[in-house]
Amino acid sequence: MADEVATGETVDAGGPTADDDAAGAGGGTGGVGVGGGGSTGVQGEGGVEELLVAVREGRAAAVPGLLEPLDAAARKVALTRLTALRAEVRAGKWATPPHLPDLIRSALYVAGAGCLPTAAAAASWLGARDLLIREEDGALALEALGDRDPEWGADLAGRLAGRRAVAENSYTLLHGLMARSGHTVPPTDGYVTAWTRHITDDRLVERLREDPQTPVLVAHALAMAEPPERLARTLGRRAQRYWPTALRTLVEEGVLDRAQVLDVCVSRLLHGGPLRNLRLPLEMVRLLEPDAEELRERIPDWIGIASDAPSLVAGYAQDVLTELASAGTLPVGALAEMTAGVLFRTEKKLVRAQLALVGKVLAKEPGAAGELLPAVTEAFGSEDTDVQERALKLVGRHLQAVDAGVRRELAEAAGLLSPMHRQAAEELFGADLGQGTALPYEEILPPVPEAQRLTPPATTVEELVAQLVVKRLSEEPAAFERALDGLVRHAHRDRAAVAEAVREAFPWRPWEQETHYFTQETHGVHVVLAGLLGLLNPALVESRRTRGPGPDSCLHQALSGVLDARLWETADLVGTDALPFLLATPTWSTGAIDPRILVERLREYRDSGVEPAPADLAQALVRVLRADPSACRAAEEAVALGTPAGRRLAAWLREETAVGATVRFLPRDEDRTPTRRRLSDRIVVDLGEHETVRAEFPPAFQWLGGALEAAPRRCPHGVEGRAQGAPVLPADRELLAACLLPTLAHCVEGDSRGATEPLTALVEADGPVGRAVLLTLAFGLGCVDADDRLRAVDGVLVLAARGELNARRLGTELAWLVAEGSVKPNRLADAARTAAATGAHPTVWTVLEAMLPGVLAPAQPVRGLGEVLAVAADCVERCGARGEVAGLETLASGRGSSQLVVQAGRLLSALRQGVDQPPTETA
Repeated sequence: MADEVATGETVDAGGPTADDDAAGAGGGTGGVGVGGGGSTGVQGEGGVEELLVAVREGRAAAVPGLLEPLDAAARKVALTRLTALRAEVRAGKWATPPHLPDLIRSALYVAGAGCLPTAAAAASWLGARDLLIREEDGALALEALGDRDPEWGADLAGRLAGRRAVAENSYTLLHGLMARSGHTVPPTDGYVTAWTRHITDDRLVERLREDPQTPVLVAHALAMAEPPERLARTLGRRAQRYWPTALRTLVEEGVLDRAQVLDVCVSRLLHGGPLRNLRLPLEMVRLLEPDAEELRERIPDWIGIASDAPSLVAGYAQDVLTELASAGTLPVGALAEMTAGVLFRTEKKLVRAQLALVGKVLAKEPGAAGELLPAVTEAFGSEDTDVQERALKLVGRHLQAVDAGVRRELAEAAGLLSPMHRQAAEELFGADLGQGTALPYEEILPPVPEAQRLTPPATTVEELVAQLVVKRLSEEPAAFERALDGLVRHAHRDRAAVAEAVREAFPWRPWEQETHYFTQETHGVHVVLAGLLGLLNPALVESRRTRGPGPDSCLHQALSGVLDARLWETADLVGTDALPFLLATPTWSTGAIDPRILVERLREYRDSGVEPAPADLAQALVRVLRADPSACRAAEEAVALGTPAGRRLAAWLREETAVGATVRFLPRDEDRTPTRRRLSDRIVVDLGEHETVRAEFPPAFQWLGGALEAAPRRCPHGVEGRAQGAPVLPADRELLAACLLPTLAHCVEGDSRGATEPLTALVEADGPVGRAVLLTLAFGLGCVDADDRLRAVDGVLVLAARGELNARRLGTELAWLVAEGSVKPNRLADAARTAAATGAHPTVWTVLEAMLPGVLAPAQPVRGLGEVLAVAADCVERCGARGEVAGLETLASGRGSSQLVVQAGRLLSALRQGVDQPPTETA
């Protein structure tokens, strides 16, 4: 390493790079520019040693002064020793006292800045992730750089500004370099974020006015995909720090160009994104109050925003265009384009406002009907039948003003209308409405997913390390299992090589700084890495690998405890002859293990004279597919191994009674404790008794055999560990579902997100589909988050495609969940509508048909039920179902024109009339 640094050819993150050779270590723009040019004498050696002592002691403030008398040669010697010290810090050799490593990193940061000869090498050192960057460190580094060439300083600043994480924490250094060089800082996201943080105070307007780079940096800030936090703040008690009003003041003064600011803000709104990132440009446009000419110049942009932006932003654009249309300055072609875009949206308020706008324009300009009415037919495909009716009536009022060609085009589009509007469309279009020959309805369900074989583990240490450093590895079960097995295999072959690679890949290891790190629940690979490096207390390891859930543990703790035990066991044995590879590594993407593959693994263990690790073997048994066609043959082969593990596998495969669970809920009248008022606190899971599991499995697994008492338990863990839980029980679907229920119930009752992520693995798992699985789907359909509901919809459709869905039973579970208020009707309606839109109208109707009697029975209907009835009516109209639903006729005969009454009447009519020629459904 020392030689590499001296020649300027190292590829280390903290040293020079190969392209710095030409600069050399001497003069030109790469020269140090301070100190004498002679060889290092005794005095120079003493100065280097004094510098190293200060760095080792973490005295960063003393470093610039100690660097000043050193010449180029002395700094070169110092750099070699600084690099070696940095490697020691990265390896954890200066881990005590706890605060010392951070102080040394600060001192290294400053000293390296003064010793590195080229801008590229300095940027690599100052931008390294293992060196601590604080604001005061930047000021010290600037002082340590001394009187460098202006071009050299500008080059360094440009390189650092291009790295966002570095630039955000290096404002003092970057700004100082630019002030010295006379150049301007490149307007990068990192630098602009740091700049806004630095100048935001009670003198914001004055600071912006004084900074010559304000126009360039403001333009960049307004265009950023995610604006800096200071700019995104709302108007608070300190109005003088509010960026939008400060920028308006500068526009009024002429410091900022008004047209440029408007263009940047409108362009940012057009590019879209989450609403939180668009509030700043939207507020700027509102504050600038564009005049009619400025609005007309940007008509294409407003149309794009109205069509695609989040609802709040689209509403503003619609208001702008409505104002132009009312003034007669919006071309008819632009209005038609706007109408087609807005009517494609789902927000009823925007859609109805657009239909009203078109109606007003046509009342003034009847001749525009030929161009506008085809755009109105976009609403014929709306999910809202009321919107369809409004659009059809609008077309009917102005149909006489169009020619025969447009009339045929409108009639053709009428095929998108709901069957309930068929008669009105026939009366309107007459012979122009094509009758056609409708084919019998055919339901469309997704293809049955096929399990994928897990790819082999990494073949090289380099590939393994690349997998281990992936930040979201712990949330991708298949990748996690593959990486864990690869780590064990490579450590068994060459522990020292893997350990060295791990030290290089993880320069900052939290377990070395925080003594409590491994006393908490740990579900990542870090505990195994710490075991590989020999950093774990043997007593702690033994305690954790043999620990089972307590009698009051929730199911989430019990489920995650299985992975916890495996990790601690692996941490204890990794790199030893006792663990050549993991038996429990899945062979399928679902987490399941092929029985024949497990037999082969046990044969390898036997031939190597290795006894399986208890938790590893237990997890392998729980994952093996007992219902697989090869299970019987695998059992015979397992017995033939002649080992205890082989006999255990054979007995497990032949076991008639699988692990399992039943679910029930405490009635409200038995719920006497305030902490049990929520449905999630009334869930009781009865784990079936399984003597083999309780007698032969490790403590972390024994709860699967009924070791936990059936009782309602509060689970405070939210969605923590959700992704890793599913592959623990890939062969016991009901039990896995029972473990997921408390978390799903929390997501229905609260605002948590992500709890349905295991549903994909659940529906693709093995085992029967009972009440627990159906309840997880029911809860998923009622989750607050749309993505959670979508995953539940996918689960319902996959089970239906596999022929495993009891749709009526799912409907009865939904009935009482909706009736008691746990599942909100509007969320259920959204999920049901999404499922029906795929072509699964009969399946969705079967679920709703079983649910509706239970929610229509109460004297006071559940609020929001009208949306559910609308989806049900649409399904019946499209698939031609007939029948009766208890309570529906009474509801439909009620007075008023509420959505509930209207949709009840629509559903009742569809059920009684059927659909003689239902529309053709094509995939």
